[in-house]
Amino acid sequence: MSEQYVVDLQEVDRTQVAVVGGKGAHLGELSRIEGIRVPDGFCVTTDAFRRTVAQAPSLSKLLDELSHLSPDDRDGMRTLSERVRRTIEGIAVPDDLAEAITRALTRVGERTACAVRSSATAEDLPTASFAGQQDTYLNVVGPSAVLRHISRCWASLFTERAVIYRRRNGIDHRSVRMAVVVQQMVFPQVSGILFTADPVTGNRKVATVDAGFGLGEALVSGLVNPDVFKVRDGEVFARSIATKQRAIDALPDGGTHEVAIAAERQQQPALTDAQVVRLVELGRRIEAHFGRPQDIEWCLADGGFRIVQSRPITTLFPVPEADDAENHVYVSVGHQQMMTDPMKPLGVSVWQLTAMVPMHEAGGRLFVDVARRLASPASRAGLLDIMGRGDPLVRDALETVLDRGDFVPSLPGAPPGGPPAEGGPAGANTVAPNTVAPDVQASDAPPSRAPLPSEPDPAIVGELIERSRASNAALERDIGTLTGPALFDFLLEAFEEHKRVLSDPLNLQAIMAGMEATWWLNDKLYEWLGEKNAADTLTLSAPDNITSEMGLDLLDVADVIRPHPEVVAFLQGVQDAGFRGDGSRSEGLRDGDFLDELAKVPGGAEAHAAIAAYLDRYGMRCAGEIDITRPRWGERPSTLVPAILDNVRNFEPGAAARRFEQGRQKALRKEQDVLSRLRALPDDGERKADEAKRMIDQVRAFVGYREYPKYGIVTRSFVYKRALMREAERLVAAEVIPEQEDIFYLTFEELRAAADSHRVDDRLIRQRKDDFRAYQALTPPRVLTSDGEAVTGAYRRDDVPVGALVGLPVSAGTVEGRARVILDMADADLEAGDILVTTFTDPSWSPLFVGIAGLVTEVGGLMTHGAVIAREYGLPAVVGVDRATGLIRDGQRIRVHGTEGYIEILS
Repeated sequence: MSEQYVVDLQEVDRTQVAVVGGKGAHLGELSRIEGIRVPDGFCVTTDAFRRTVAQAPSLSKLLDELSHLSPDDRDGMRTLSERVRRTIEGIAVPDDLAEAITRALTRVGERTACAVRSSATAEDLPTASFAGQQDTYLNVVGPSAVLRHISRCWASLFTERAVIYRRRNGIDHRSVRMAVVVQQMVFPQVSGILFTADPVTGNRKVATVDAGFGLGEALVSGLVNPDVFKVRDGEVFARSIATKQRAIDALPDGGTHEVAIAAERQQQPALTDAQVVRLVELGRRIEAHFGRPQDIEWCLADGGFRIVQSRPITTLFPVPEADDAENHVYVSVGHQQMMTDPMKPLGVSVWQLTAMVPMHEAGGRLFVDVARRLASPASRAGLLDIMGRGDPLVRDALETVLDRGDFVPSLPGAPPGGPPAEGGPAGANTVAPNTVAPDVQASDAPPSRAPLPSEPDPAIVGELIERSRASNAALERDIGTLTGPALFDFLLEAFEEHKRVLSDPLNLQAIMAGMEATWWLNDKLYEWLGEKNAADTLTLSAPDNITSEMGLDLLDVADVIRPHPEVVAFLQGVQDAGFRGDGSRSEGLRDGDFLDELAKVPGGAEAHAAIAAYLDRYGMRCAGEIDITRPRWGERPSTLVPAILDNVRNFEPGAAARRFEQGRQKALRKEQDVLSRLRALPDDGERKADEAKRMIDQVRAFVGYREYPKYGIVTRSFVYKRALMREAERLVAAEVIPEQEDIFYLTFEELRAAADSHRVDDRLIRQRKDDFRAYQALTPPRVLTSDGEAVTGAYRRDDVPVGALVGLPVSAGTVEGRARVILDMADADLEAGDILVTTFTDPSWSPLFVGIAGLVTEVGGLMTHGAVIAREYGLPAVVGVDRATGLIRDGQRIRVHGTEGYIEILS
């Protein structure tokens, strides 16, 4: 019976995480790899942990209290976790278990020095390494000391850092068990860490070795700086040799101590180049066995390397799969779409099926491969130019890759075909119909198009809007009550219509007309008048901008609500109560039901009608709306409540009409001023004024339409989603899946197969949910190579004040105010004059724009939606500010220089 509590390390493999924890499973698996030497030892299993802690009934209550603490209650977590640890350490190890451990120790050598290592079941996982979260004890000698340190390892499952880490990774404390690895101690001359991929850049072809004298704890604890070697293609190509003054060595009777390194050895390399290359070869063997890059702890003793731990590197951004050995350069679609959060599998696959060019998935994000475009001189310059206009960081990252000379070979001739429509990677050149501008859709060369009339006809926009409405109405009518195979066949045809609508040449012409006129005006008016970003004012209150109308229309909703204090109080109660992730409030009222309750409040009928009408026009929108799986406003109307209340509080009746007219008049005055100054120029002033007038008319006619194609896309997508959710409802009724939203973790084709067969692999859905949680912790790069290197790019500017945060100027003007760092629109609580600081904004954020004084985002470009609406409302804005939400604190006073492109932190 007692033998089940101890397992020899050589009997363990990677499938036994539940028995011996992540570290134990990895070490057992390592011992099976040819040529890899792992110190002998055994595992004290999770059954032993469970058996021991069961002797302390008080532990269950403590765990209940711990699980109910707020993640922000650090003091509470510290106090409770300490009580849990004391409780566990105070439990006596059962006699039969102690006997089993002592027998195993005898096999290793009863007085042999041992390393006693924690090995939790939620540790060294592909999605969460838990590195350093539990404890390891070195040079432990004798049975009683080993037993004591095993208890300490069990207790370390509840260190404060481990408790917080589990909460952040969504891991239940009760679901985790602790095993312990007891190994023969290695007394190394040198030890350190090997990363089989560069942990900073992510490059999978570069291995990094950190090395120091003595035990590795000197490096882990930060006592000394390591020697650092970088290896590529079997050669050390970079090294940094540290001055190593201290080391940690073992004491004869157990434990460790610091020792001084002799002066003549302090600057001596800890390893030779040949040893480094040999170590990396072993690391590549381990990496190949586990199928992913590894973080490996190693020792050099008696001339040979021992591996004492290996775990996956969980911080690397995944690389899109490719079926060839060529080099690829991937540009992020999410940075162009203003949605860098991960997408669920159904959202990814629907986007891929409706995209105009191949899109590659990695880490829940989509990328477009531009390597062939970069390789061809015929398309390279155009691609870089358009990328630079949209996001200078992307252009700089691409140029960084090109400057290396060997990663992207220069190819003669034009790039491979594909409709010369939307623009490249992210808008490169264009427009991406799939939501306009970076949708990264088709070629990177400027779209081929017939010239527009010299006097732009606004009727073109009206015709395009009517075409979109008619197509969407036909979709809604024809999808009807289709189910099963008929529904999925219909949707595949609808996706083709989706692409046809987007690639309509007239649609592309209209979008490009507005964008090119904007660029022309900014370039020429700066050249002729020395004025930066003049088009920002000339585009104010442009007609037919559906996204700016969305923000103004919510002001009108506030006008209906403002006279009714009972309605305001009711909505305040809805906001204060908050809604859970499933759309329900704690007292049981579901998100969709609060509108029905609103109608019962005095004045509520009018408020209900106003909100319902708003949702009828805009209910398909939401944050991250390019992902079909994200909850729409029509599904979660409570999302709008904070913005409605802000509008009620911060504005007077009639604000929408006044703001629009004020913007229109300001644009008109700017036009008159510009034309007057141009005519006064001594050199060709009349001609320049005539050219500028024509381009101003073109901007006014077309720039507002740039927002409409995405509105049409999202409208269509909501029709798709409602049909798929009806199918999910049938699968739930048939007990194929437990919850409708489980379909979000299937691709379109997998969902089609499930609807046909009424079978779903539950394990696949669980794995996809785990993957999605892991992806949420990753930051997608703007540019990613097939080697795995994340290339960030830089602005390379020296014209900004010291300490300023640099970004891309997208809407002119300077404003000073309180920074409000908001990551979720539903958490908005804004006052007049506030400056919104966030990761990214898509059209769903525009209702907030009417009440702020300026905008700062981490992601964005000149023609992305946040920039367009900031200009539409006359808000100074700077986008593409790296780590803005971390560097700017909520409540700080800042100054936004929207013309020059930087932010000053004032307090």
